Amino acid sequence: MTGTVTIPLKDFDELREAKSKTDESRVNLTLAAKELEVFLSFLVTRENIQEYIDEFNRQSQRSTISVVDGRAKIAFNDTKN
Repeated sequence: MTGTVTIPLKDFDELREAKSKTDESRVNLTLAAKELEVFLSFLVTRENIQEYIDEFNRQSQRSTISVVDGRAKIAFNDTKN
C-alpha cells in the first residue's frame, strides 16, 4: 500500500518517540529473558523441574521454555527461530 498522511509535527514527534521507547523495551525484554534462561538452567541442574516447565508451556500464550542439554531456552512465540 502506498499513500501519504498529513499529521501535526507534535503528533509525528510523539510517534517517533514511541518507536524509540518500543525498541528499547524490546531490547530490555530480550536481556531479561536471557537472565531467566541462566536462572532456569541453574535450577535444572539441581532439581527436576521438567513437569513445571511442561505445565508452563501448556498455559503460556506468549513464550515457550525448552531444556536442551541442561540449558534452558526461552522463545517468544512471535519470534521463534
